[in-house]
Amino acid sequence: MVETVLEVSGLTVGRQGEPAVENVSFSLAAETDTALVGPNGAGKSTLVQALLGILPRQAGEVRVLGAPLSPGGRLPAAVRAQVAYLPQQVVVKGRFPLTVAEFVALGWEPSGLRLPWSHRTAREAAVQMALARTGCTDLADRLISALSTGQWKRVLLAFCVVWPRKLLVLDEAQAGLDPQAAEQFHSLLFDLRRSEGWAVLQISHDLDMVRRTCDRVICLNRSLRCVGSPDHALSPAQLERLYGRAYVPYHHHHSRAHG
Repeated sequence: MVETVLEVSGLTVGRQGEPAVENVSFSLAAETDTALVGPNGAGKSTLVQALLGILPRQAGEVRVLGAPLSPGGRLPAAVRAQVAYLPQQVVVKGRFPLTVAEFVALGWEPSGLRLPWSHRTAREAAVQMALARTGCTDLADRLISALSTGQWKRVLLAFCVVWPRKLLVLDEAQAGLDPQAAEQFHSLLFDLRRSEGWAVLQISHDLDMVRRTCDRVICLNRSLRCVGSPDHALSPAQLERLYGRAYVPYHHHHSRAHG
């Protein structure tokens, strides 16, 4: 039986006194990659931050690995440790004199879990394994402030891989990458998702990438407009419904990556 990693039911979130997301329900299963798409201002980042407990919700229920998100936005520490969130802008990069290995090590002991000092050797081994799996071994001693955008994205995935996790949430992960680097990033993400059993939820404006790499698509414009396969959710009719009549229908029908 496929494990349900995330369940969202009737989620409503407000900003500045107005509903930003209304009555949204969906679920994510392990080993799936789901894209969250919609026009600017549709509430995509608001939705993601609410289901992670960063923003308060007005109504609805969120369950992660079966555990309910409290009204205050908290999860049990053991559950929280299995969730990784990569926002569009990660401000730590230029502010701390950390090496790549030191930064990745910060992901090994998530907040709320306190492991014995004797686990230090296990942490070092986990860091080396994470760097190897993401192609970052040669970057281990480099300062994170000296990384290119593409290198930084891979290091962030190493940060996620260093500790066992079940849910990975990405907000515009490919932002700032050239087409080749974006393709490499999503190829690596695909491989890690399959090997780790992650459920991935990613906000994206790159509909071509979504069509080629994702299993499911959630179309959002304040409320849920469509949930389905890329072929269904990204059809011209659905996209016109989501983005409006002025939207130029999407005609690129590339085959999906990785079969």
